[in-house]
Amino acid sequence: MPAILASDVFTPPDVGLFDFPPLWSGAPYWLTKPVVLGLAGVAVLCVLAWAAFARPALVPRGLQNAGEYGYPFVRDQVARPFLGADADRWMPLLLSLFLLILLWNLFGVVPGLQFPVNARISFPVVFALIVYVIKIYLGVRHQGLKGYLTGLMFPPGLPKPLAIALFAPLELLYTFVTSPFTHAVRLFANMFAGHLLLAFFSAVGFWFVVEHPTLPGVPVGILSVVMAVLMTGLEIFIQFLQAFLFTMLAAMFIGGSLHPDH
Repeated sequence: MPAILASDVFTPPDVGLFDFPPLWSGAPYWLTKPVVLGLAGVAVLCVLAWAAFARPALVPRGLQNAGEYGYPFVRDQVARPFLGADADRWMPLLLSLFLLILLWNLFGVVPGLQFPVNARISFPVVFALIVYVIKIYLGVRHQGLKGYLTGLMFPPGLPKPLAIALFAPLELLYTFVTSPFTHAVRLFANMFAGHLLLAFFSAVGFWFVVEHPTLPGVPVGILSVVMAVLMTGLEIFIQFLQAFLFTMLAAMFIGGSLHPDH
């Protein structure tokens, strides 16, 4: 019985997809593809913003028109529901968060790039920590340390014994520990899982149709290609949704510190 060659065995993609060595031998350990994509995303966003609004026209066209659709979307759907009259003040932060996260996510479906930057946990963690520091700072500044902690632990209408025994410890744990963690992980996990699924269906399709075609295998490969196409459409929707949810939660956290009564 002939030995099975390693090339005859399909190896599905695994978490090794997310391990990137330095770009060249001797390069700093941190200079990897995700870092370059992250910096490129910032540069692209700055260039697009400059091109759209460096010379604004009374009747918007092209990039300015697209930008003027994006701004009211974030303002009306994210900022105003949680920040009210303070929405415009926080729009630079929220709009930048939304657009950069969305662009970094979309890199996952761009041919040649094909990696969502936020599938590396360090990037969402930085965003989440920025929002976390702003939230705590605003809460203490506007309510005082005692007022901020009291508002967290003893909401109006909740019996004090119940608050002391159950609600206060859970709320403190959530606010100071799990809140930034879950804020970051929600974005990271969705981008991680989506990229892995796309890679899996693409690899199966390539293997059974191109690399190792067989009579029973080709239909499986074609089905996998179709699934990869459908999953790409779904992934684009999820990429947009996760950028929206991350920014919405940021607005909610900031609004909760500015307006604790609401």
